[in-house]
Amino acid sequence: MITHLINGQTAEGGSRCADVFNPATGAVSGQVRLADGATVEAAIAAAQAAFPAWRNTPPLKRARTMSRFKELLEAHADRICQLITDEHGKVLADSFGELQRGIENVEYASYAPELLKGEHSRNVGPGIDAWSEFQPLGVCAGITPFNFPAMVPLWMWPMAVACGNTFILKPSERDPSSTLYIAQLAQEAGLPAGVLNVVNGDKEAVDALLHDPRVQAVSFVGSTPIAEYVYATGCMNGKRVQALGGAKNHAVLMPDADLDMAVSALMGAAFGSCGERCMAVPLVVAVGDCTADALRDKLVAQIAGMKIGSGRTAGCDMGPLVTRAHFDKVRGYVERGVAEGAELIVDGRGLTVPDFENGYFLGPTLFDRVEPGMRIYEEEIFGPVLGIVRVESLAQAMSLIDAHEYGNGTCIFTRDGETARHFTDNIQVGMVGVNVSLPVPVAYHSFGGWKRSLFGDLHAYGPDAVRFYTRRKQITQRWPSSGVREGAVFAFPSSR
Repeated sequence: MITHLINGQTAEGGSRCADVFNPATGAVSGQVRLADGATVEAAIAAAQAAFPAWRNTPPLKRARTMSRFKELLEAHADRICQLITDEHGKVLADSFGELQRGIENVEYASYAPELLKGEHSRNVGPGIDAWSEFQPLGVCAGITPFNFPAMVPLWMWPMAVACGNTFILKPSERDPSSTLYIAQLAQEAGLPAGVLNVVNGDKEAVDALLHDPRVQAVSFVGSTPIAEYVYATGCMNGKRVQALGGAKNHAVLMPDADLDMAVSALMGAAFGSCGERCMAVPLVVAVGDCTADALRDKLVAQIAGMKIGSGRTAGCDMGPLVTRAHFDKVRGYVERGVAEGAELIVDGRGLTVPDFENGYFLGPTLFDRVEPGMRIYEEEIFGPVLGIVRVESLAQAMSLIDAHEYGNGTCIFTRDGETARHFTDNIQVGMVGVNVSLPVPVAYHSFGGWKRSLFGDLHAYGPDAVRFYTRRKQITQRWPSSGVREGAVFAFPSSR
C-alpha cells in the first residue's frame, strides 16, 4: 500500500484507495491510499508547526540540505527511474532525462543564500538607510501531474523550502511511488520532519488544500480546466497561486529549413514520452505544399523505424500511454480526426506488442491536412498523434498560432535570421524555440506559457520561483546622531 508522508512518518490516513497500474502490462501493481480531509489537516498542522524553526534556519544550512539531497538523487537515480517507468510507462532513457532536469532545479535551489539577498541603500535620507528582504510565506502546497512525477514536484518544493517555507505535496495518484521515494530521500538528506509532507489523493485532498487558510500559496500543473479552477478557488481564499494549464504547441516549418534536422527533432517532440508532455509538438505548420509533401514523406519513413514496447525494454523509442482510460481517450481523438476529414497517413490503432498484449499501447499516428476547427487541431490530445497543417505563408502560420487559446510553447525551423527574429519578437506564446523543438528553459530561467496555458503572474522555477515563494519586505531605518533632535515635520518625507 502506498501511503502518505506526514511529519516525517508514514501515515495511513483515508479510508479510500485507488489502483496503480503498470501501463505496459495493464496489471494492477499496487494501491495508493487517498487522503481525506483529516489527513490533509494533519499534514497542514505538521507543516505549520515546523515553519518557525525552518524559517529561522540560516539559508546556507538550508542550501546544504539541498546539496546533500542532490547527491542522493544522483546515487539513487536507477531506482527512481524504474519507479517512474513502471507506473507512468515512459522509456527508461526518458525517465533519466526527466530526473536530470529535476536535479538541475535542486541544484539551483542550493544557491539560496545568493538568491535571497535583498537590496541595500545607505543614506536615502539624513541618517536613514533602506533595504529589502525576501521573507518566506509559510505553508505552501503543490499539486502535480502524472506525466512528470519526479521533475514537476522538483520544480516546486525544493525552491519553496530553500526559501524557508514548509510544503505539502499532492502528487498524481496514477504514479505516486517515485514522488514519495524522492521525498524520503529528502528526509535522509536532513530535511526536518514536517518541512516536506506528501499526501496522495484526489479532488477531496485538493479542495482541502485550497480552502485551508493556513496554506499561503499553491502551485499547480495540469489541464487548463483544473488550472482555472485551482486558480479561481485559491485566489478566492486569499492565496498566492500559479496554475500551469494545457497546451497545443505548433511547430512552423519554413521552406528553407534543414529538413532532416527538423524531422529528427519533430519525431522526438511529437512521440517522446508517448506525447504525454505539455511541451510536446502535436502540430506542424508547413509553409507551402512542397514543404508539407517533403515533410510527410520523411516522417512516414522515420515512424516506420520506431521501436515501441515496454519502457523497461532496451532500445525502445516509445512506451505505452499511462492508463486504459487515457488510451481510450486518445484513440477516440484519432477516430474523430478521421470523421472530421483529416487524412490519416499512419494509423497507430492496430499496434500489438508481443508479450505485452494487455498494455496501453497506441502506435505513432500521423495526420495530414489538419485544419482549424477540427478537434484534433483545437484540443490537447496528450498522445502520440501528430498533425500536418498546410499554409501558404509565415504570416498565415503565425495567425493560426496567435488565434489559438493556448500559448505555451512553439518553435520555428528556418535558416533565415530575419525570419527567426520576426517570429520570436511577435509570436504570442510564452516559450519559443528556433530550430529547437522543445524549448524548455533550463533551471536558472523560468518556465511558463501565455494565454490559457498559465493562470497567475509568475512562472515556475528559476528566478520567478524565488519571487513566488517569498514576500518582499521593505525596511527604512534611522538612528539619529547623538544629541541631534528634530522637531515635528508635517510635509511628506523626501530627500530634498
